[in-house]
Amino acid sequence: MAIRALTTAATGMRAQQQLIDVLANNIANVNTPGYKRSRVTFEDLFYQQLREVGATATPNSRLPTGVQVGVGAQLVAVGKTFQQGSLVPTDIETDIAIDGKGFFQVETFDGRRGFTRDGSFRIDEQGRLVTSDGFPLAQNITINQPDALGISVGRSGIVEVTTAAAPEQPVQVGQIQLFRFVNEGGLRAVGENLYEETIASGPSAQGLPGAGGFGELRQGFLEESNVDVVRELVNLIEGQRAYEISANAIKTADDMLQVANNLRS
Repeated sequence: MAIRALTTAATGMRAQQQLIDVLANNIANVNTPGYKRSRVTFEDLFYQQLREVGATATPNSRLPTGVQVGVGAQLVAVGKTFQQGSLVPTDIETDIAIDGKGFFQVETFDGRRGFTRDGSFRIDEQGRLVTSDGFPLAQNITINQPDALGISVGRSGIVEVTTAAAPEQPVQVGQIQLFRFVNEGGLRAVGENLYEETIASGPSAQGLPGAGGFGELRQGFLEESNVDVVRELVNLIEGQRAYEISANAIKTADDMLQVANNLRS
């Protein structure tokens, strides 16, 4: 029995270590725009059936319960929670936040499609609206007017530029579109504030901001991380305590084995 306790407690230590790893990443990204916190899910491992439930006790009766001894826990999933983060004003005209459902789609340098909630866009040397890593929006929004005075992004995604030649007549240069998925939790996080479509997420659905259940755009705002530092710290303490208790269980089982080994007939 003590040997089973050793392996069972070891699985608990491993599970809590994985929890700490995930919590540490959440805390590290507390100031990352558009970051979505990760949530850990555990499950119990298989059970050793020492006595079957409903086994025959006498010819006329059955046991109401059995003897099932578990052998530990394991990590089964680490999923993203996509609750809306707070929108904070930045007064930067190329910062765009999504107020509601949806993702921006960008094109990576190797031609892959990426999806992001981080709207901290900038203008590159070609006049394109790009992410901080230089990935352009899939709609290829380009501000190529050399006399541009300002950029306006409407809540429906229409991008207009005001020029010095005609300050009263803004020029429409593009339309930002949003994308969403049947199962957001099935997206693959690949770093650089990007997600990739997977079989589990389902194909992306495209639409206009503010229509068909998509969120609206807010120019001059950024969406903050949805990490709650207080909650993460509480979870961190709980994980640490559970790790210590599992370690104590291993020590106790080891002490029991030493007692058995020191017995003399």
